[in-house]
Amino acid sequence: MDAAPAYIDDFARFISASPSSYHAAAEVARRLEAHGFTRLSESEPWTAEPGGRFVVRDGAVVAWLQPVGAGPTTPFRVLGAHTDSPGFKLAPKPTIGSHGWLQAGVEVYGGPLLNSWLDRELELAGRLVTRDGTEHLVRTGPFLRIPQLAVHLDREVNNGLVLDRQRHLNPVFGVGDVAQADLVAHLAGLAGVAAADVAGYDILTADTAPPARFGLDNALFAAGRMDNLSAVHAGLCALIAAASAPDIVDSNISVLAAFDHEELGSQSRSGASGPLLDDILTRIAAGLGASVAQRLQAYAESWCLSADAGHAVHPNYPERHDPANMPILGGGPLLKINANQRYATDAVGAALWARTCQQAGVDYQEFVSNNTVPCGSTIGPLTATRLGIRTVDVGVALLSMHSARELCHVNDPAALSSAIRAFFSPAA
Repeated sequence: MDAAPAYIDDFARFISASPSSYHAAAEVARRLEAHGFTRLSESEPWTAEPGGRFVVRDGAVVAWLQPVGAGPTTPFRVLGAHTDSPGFKLAPKPTIGSHGWLQAGVEVYGGPLLNSWLDRELELAGRLVTRDGTEHLVRTGPFLRIPQLAVHLDREVNNGLVLDRQRHLNPVFGVGDVAQADLVAHLAGLAGVAAADVAGYDILTADTAPPARFGLDNALFAAGRMDNLSAVHAGLCALIAAASAPDIVDSNISVLAAFDHEELGSQSRSGASGPLLDDILTRIAAGLGASVAQRLQAYAESWCLSADAGHAVHPNYPERHDPANMPILGGGPLLKINANQRYATDAVGAALWARTCQQAGVDYQEFVSNNTVPCGSTIGPLTATRLGIRTVDVGVALLSMHSARELCHVNDPAALSSAIRAFFSPAA
């Protein structure tokens, strides 16, 4: 794809600007505002004029493009994704340590591939909340490291590494007297607020190694948090492209729903199991004069693409994949299928995805799990269950999913974004 190099460079910048879900939401908001979208407050009335709008709720963003001529039964085309990624979250009383070391007390966040976080320079990133309720984004840059035990002190380590989540994963950030160190004060200083004013925080770890292209023809791309910033960025670019069309006259209301807390099960006010998307769609429909019955009519003709990362075939572990369905890097975005509805795709959705990719001029490949390997899930079944909107699960193929540093092909994220653009504006 001719556009892939420029796209992947922009994707790398997006990842670098998004070390936490809160930073990702802020970066989405910044880019939307730069392209003429208006930020709305959930606590204030909304107008119903055509154009681009968005709402930020904690680490989540919902943005939409309302076309000229939208009415009470105009359906929605929703791209669902999530802003959070597995890692570690700063615990209460975060400054710990012993034997001369200063360490950060952390809880495991989601399901990270634990060994991949060892011996990397990590940063802390997220939000501080002062006593007056004001949120302050903060990031440290390289600051922490989870040190692995040397092989000389564990001669059997290469026969099986076992990490105790409580004892072995607290990162070091310096040496000295724990009583004289204060991580929260350090973060407060970076944010420009007084430590005594900090009343709460949501601070997570992120790998600080920059995204990189490498390999033959620079066709491979490695970075942290591609699960699921790959879909957030793809949806954002597609929505901005739709808004940049000369005349925004369409048969659908295009929506980007980037939720938080998917890696924890989505059960939060900013997660896909919460009311966020339903709240926004209800208010949009109400602004268009829709009755409850008309809003349900709109839902009946609506679609959601649940875009999240999927597994490419691993060359060293091919037996872990379905023998007849082995997606490859560079083969195009995935159509994710599961007989037990861990993914929401059905035959009607598969047909929609085929039409969408044909319109976009991109290839796609099917993904299904090996029957002996439990299948993960996405926001897709949650959205379908909450709203009754037909939902299709898709995404970019990765190696090393949930690693501190994941791997994809440079062409696949751009292809996903092209398909989402076609999804937002389907051919007649």
